[in-house]
Amino acid sequence: MLFFSDFSFLAFQLVPIFPSPPPIPMILPFLAARLRSIGCALKGIAILIRTQPNAQLHLAATLGAIAVGFLLRLERWEWVAILLCIGLVWAAEALNTAIEFLADEVDTSHRPGIGKAKDVAAAGVLIAAVISILIAGVILAHHLL
Repeated sequence: MLFFSDFSFLAFQLVPIFPSPPPIPMILPFLAARLRSIGCALKGIAILIRTQPNAQLHLAATLGAIAVGFLLRLERWEWVAILLCIGLVWAAEALNTAIEFLADEVDTSHRPGIGKAKDVAAAGVLIAAVISILIAGVILAHHLL
């Protein structure tokens, strides 16, 4: 009969489940890169609002929806629905604008394929806006009728 008098067969290095955090000097470049990314995103929002008339309309609608929400004292779930709609429309508008900027950089002449891509991107914004208006109508009807 074989007995294991020592437990050397169990000798392996334990890897910690939660590794220790990286030293501070390694964290600072990571944070700096994240701050630069946020700065680029904020610059993109400014470009979007400054150059796109539809984005300016979305900004007015956003401010109006928030003001009406406060006046009507919306419930928490209603705020969630309204904010999701606002975010959806803004994201669609930003992606549409990015596609338009890229398409215009590729070729400013009329090309059917680029025109189709721009039309489909614009359709995405329209779909998001119409659905958002319908959701807002359902929520407002609940409070006003």
